[in-house]
Amino acid sequence: MKQLVLRCFSLVLIVGLACLWVMLGAVPAIAAIDTVNYNNSDLKNYDFSHADLSGKAFVAAEMRNINLEGADLSNAILTKAVLLNANLKGANLSGALVDRVFLLGADLTNAIFEDATMTRTSFDEATVVGTDFSNAILDRYEIAKLCDRVEGTNPTTGISTRDSLGCR
Repeated sequence: MKQLVLRCFSLVLIVGLACLWVMLGAVPAIAAIDTVNYNNSDLKNYDFSHADLSGKAFVAAEMRNINLEGADLSNAILTKAVLLNANLKGANLSGALVDRVFLLGADLTNAIFEDATMTRTSFDEATVVGTDFSNAILDRYEIAKLCDRVEGTNPTTGISTRDSLGCR
């Protein structure tokens, strides 16, 4: 009996020391040097044309009249952002999270939203010509509203806007 208690105690001690060794040897994660987030920023009238903003975060950013023409916003996070009258001509938003965004009056001519998640996003009065929504996730009612007015073919991907939305 005494030997069993001694073995159990030894096992608990070894496991405890191993856990302590692992915890003391842990190295904290270090953010990448070029990490920039624009969360809660006032970016009204900013010019980010042709900028590499891939993977950047724009959560709850005020982006009225922003110029993102030709910008690379692939895998970016635009949640709760306000992009009223924004210029997104030719912008690449492939794989981006565009959730709860107001694109009222935005120019999305030839923009690419391939594989983007665009839930609860409003496209009212946006210019949607040659925009590629291939494999993007949009709310059904927004797709129906867009299908009533979209046109064109994206010059980069060669996909028609109507086909990318699945319009009938």
